[in-house]
Amino acid sequence: MRSAPDPEPDRWSFPGWVNETFGADDPWVRPRPQIERRDVVLAAVVALIGLVSLELYRNLGALADTRPPTWVQWLAVLSGAALLVGRRRWPLIIALVMATHMIATGVTMPMVMTQFTLQAAYFVAFLSAVAWAQDRKAMIIVMDVIIVVMFVWVALQFAVGNSMSEFVPDDLVPGPIPPLVAMVLLSAIINAIYFGGAVAGGLMLWREARQKALLRQQAETIADQAEDLRDQAITEERLRIARELHDVVAHHVSVIGVQAAAARRVLDRNPVAATEALGTIESSSRDAVTSMRGLLGTLRGIESVADEQDSRAPQPSLDQLPDLVAGHETPNRSVAYTLVESTPGAVESVPAPIAHSIYRTAQEALTNIEKHSTATRVTVTVRVEADAATRYAEIEVVDNGRPRGDGGLSSGLGQLGIRERAASHRATVDIGPRASGGYRVRVRYPLGVRKNEVA
Repeated sequence: MRSAPDPEPDRWSFPGWVNETFGADDPWVRPRPQIERRDVVLAAVVALIGLVSLELYRNLGALADTRPPTWVQWLAVLSGAALLVGRRRWPLIIALVMATHMIATGVTMPMVMTQFTLQAAYFVAFLSAVAWAQDRKAMIIVMDVIIVVMFVWVALQFAVGNSMSEFVPDDLVPGPIPPLVAMVLLSAIINAIYFGGAVAGGLMLWREARQKALLRQQAETIADQAEDLRDQAITEERLRIARELHDVVAHHVSVIGVQAAAARRVLDRNPVAATEALGTIESSSRDAVTSMRGLLGTLRGIESVADEQDSRAPQPSLDQLPDLVAGHETPNRSVAYTLVESTPGAVESVPAPIAHSIYRTAQEALTNIEKHSTATRVTVTVRVEADAATRYAEIEVVDNGRPRGDGGLSSGLGQLGIRERAASHRATVDIGPRASGGYRVRVRYPLGVRKNEVA
């Protein structure tokens, strides 16, 4: 197997503070924009103001010593303004061309170069190079070269040129600082502020753009996460409704089947008992339809508040467990219910969601016994331990039967629903046959632990 080639070493290495200041190691890359109308408008405005200013300077006699003809002076102003069109699209190239333009114009037409419109154009070009350059290390090198060349050029003007005589009158009375030193210091300060301001302004604009991009990316991430959470919540709600629907249908259909069989057996011998069994069938079927309407209404989201009050019964809880147990008693099967509390009233500390899950667990366990077991004795025990050290609520359903051979195949959805309910509350589950015979369903819910709470 061929090994991956070593990464190409970085051609340019800068101190850490330089990389951090100028974003040389920042993974974010500013998008390169197309040339827009505002770029053309800016260039046109600078060109217009530059030509007007140039002619005003000429009328004041400031260009009397400028040798190139007028059309060359106009060309210098127009070309400097026109370069601003591409300052965002090709920032480093434009900065280099503008620096060349500045030196060429300064050498041949210093009075044209120093007018404020061209100086503003150069400033904007250098600022844009820092603000819009995608390759931050190349930007550092380009701006370093421009600044060094500019200061060398200024120094050469004082060393071998006539800059001193252009600005200092012959009859000047010397002060405490020699005129040459004063001119050098003044020129250094002006250029430092000029180029330093361009670099600082460009960095400020670049960081502002990066911050906006990061905020926009975070907003998109949050929106995506919110969408995922919404989909997850919908899925969990549908699964919950599916479990509820399975429990309701399985329980009531099982009760209807048992009561129908009992009514058929005693119809001729005991009409009163048959009537009671038929009444139970009627009541159970009505409850099943009411529960199914409520669940389907929740799934569809089309019920009004009045409909919910009229057609949807409250969620079953521990208070309804005695009635549930009594409904599963038959002449051939006894079902006992026991509530064990560590302290009187401890059952009141069980949260409603856990109480509802306990009820549904008992309901599913009793339904499975009726459908698949030969049990003649069933015990349903609810234990509530309110001790601060070990707080829990537990449901245990134990029978003495064995699987029926003609009970039909089980889908397994009932036990799956029990485990899903337990998992939603971080409960522990023990489901299976007992060594001494019979079957046990036991679920222990820790109290005070919310769903999705980090342990």
